[in-house]
Amino acid sequence: MSATERSERSAQPLPVPDRLPSPIVDAHTHLDACGAKDAADVAAIVDRAESAGVTRVVTVGDDLASAQWAAAAAGWDPRVWAAVAVHPTRTAAFTDADRAVLEDLAREPRVVAVGETGLDYYWDYSPPAAQQEAFRWHIDLAKRVGKPLMVHDREAHEDIYRILEEEGAPETVVFHCFSGDADFAEKCVAKGYVLSFAGTVTFRNARALRDALGHVPVYQLLVETDAPFLTPHPFRGRPNEPHGAAYTIEDIAQLRGVDLEGLCAAVNANADRIFGLSGATRGESGGHES
Repeated sequence: MSATERSERSAQPLPVPDRLPSPIVDAHTHLDACGAKDAADVAAIVDRAESAGVTRVVTVGDDLASAQWAAAAAGWDPRVWAAVAVHPTRTAAFTDADRAVLEDLAREPRVVAVGETGLDYYWDYSPPAAQQEAFRWHIDLAKRVGKPLMVHDREAHEDIYRILEEEGAPETVVFHCFSGDADFAEKCVAKGYVLSFAGTVTFRNARALRDALGHVPVYQLLVETDAPFLTPHPFRGRPNEPHGAAYTIEDIAQLRGVDLEGLCAAVNANADRIFGLSGATRGESGGHES
């Protein structure tokens, strides 16, 4: 394939797959980064997702403006909920005024998680000390508002785990776009943390991550897109959208050797329980694979 052909292919939209046999939730997406600006844009993206069986989404803020937009978008469409935080790479200047705004947003009823927060040692945008201080504050916020903590962990497994231990983890911790190996997955599972898998788990060269998936009980499993990023195989390089979660869960079902409909039902129930999307009580057990 020529460079021109590759460029043209990467500009093509992600095809909408056949509808899943049972609905699921995209547990982590960025509708604003997908190009949504208003209620009509949000509806169009979620309509495409719904046609593939991805009937609900959690849109996530990664800076103050994005968090405010996400919280507003959650009021535009009943299929959309929000998570709010300041991304670790944007914590070099994290002010008391920022904290006050985030705390107000986090208390809104359609904001279902505090995130994405955590540590990112891949990019050199914010000093580790600033990231860690902000992470500790977000942990405390999640506990104060009684909502799940949505963790961004890039090349920072041990520090993430250590800080959660030192601060005392909230009742529910979700590792967004889990990127660890089987050993780290087992450590997280033992603590009761929820592991959310994005399109990276479909990459054929991601052997350690694909192996880690097998160590996660179904009741601690979520599926996400992180759209417009991390487009699943075989469409890597194209912009992602929430309907891409359908490709990911199909691949997960094959990798785990389980029935797709049963897996969808279980993961959907997990999202309801973890985020309280249908008024479910957190702490109930999820579904079981067949």
